[in-house]
Amino acid sequence: MNTSESNEMVVVAIDGPAGSGKSTVAKLLAERIDLPYLDTGAMYRSVTFACIAAGIDPEDRAAAAEVAKNMELRMETDGTVTVNGVDATTQIRGPEVTRAVSSVASHPEVRTELVSRQREWARRKGGGVLEGRDIGTVVFPDATLVVYLTASAEVRAARRAGEVADLDYDTVAADIARRDALDQNRETDPLRRADGALEVDTTYLTIDEVLDVLENRLEVSLNNE
Repeated sequence: MNTSESNEMVVVAIDGPAGSGKSTVAKLLAERIDLPYLDTGAMYRSVTFACIAAGIDPEDRAAAAEVAKNMELRMETDGTVTVNGVDATTQIRGPEVTRAVSSVASHPEVRTELVSRQREWARRKGGGVLEGRDIGTVVFPDATLVVYLTASAEVRAARRAGEVADLDYDTVAADIARRDALDQNRETDPLRRADGALEVDTTYLTIDEVLDVLENRLEVSLNNE
């Protein structure tokens, strides 16, 4: 499918909890349908990294908001993330940032700043596949296709444990449960399935099966416009 021929901005919004397959599915779907890809979670991780690098407590709402507003962020197509001139590609995925990112993401002013940046990114790119935790509910509720990916807690933990060599399953499972609670219960833009979203349980599906479901639904959405 080549969506670039459409005059309308095509946006695919993919939300879901940690380990549901958002990043993998979003990247591959973007390749399939010839659209740019944005990992919005990496943006929140970048703010968290910048806070830690500056010696700022991630819980400090006002300070974190200032960091978000003034942060120089570059996200390359090859996955490289540069924060304030520093290559933070590896660090933003590290345990220190992972433990603190939900706190930073709970600050309303941080979310306002990053939502603005995400919308501007899509406008500049003429559309895209965006994944995160509030894309279909807040950033692009009127996206061409809104998706909510989920999976069993056990499978999500196993996936994450497989990605991080120095963390065992029990540690990862406990961290995912903690993050789920924080993301779903925060006052500002909590993680939830958007009304009308296509919900896909990836527990027993292959990546290709998930991609086929999303691509077929996108074709239906585009044909109905």
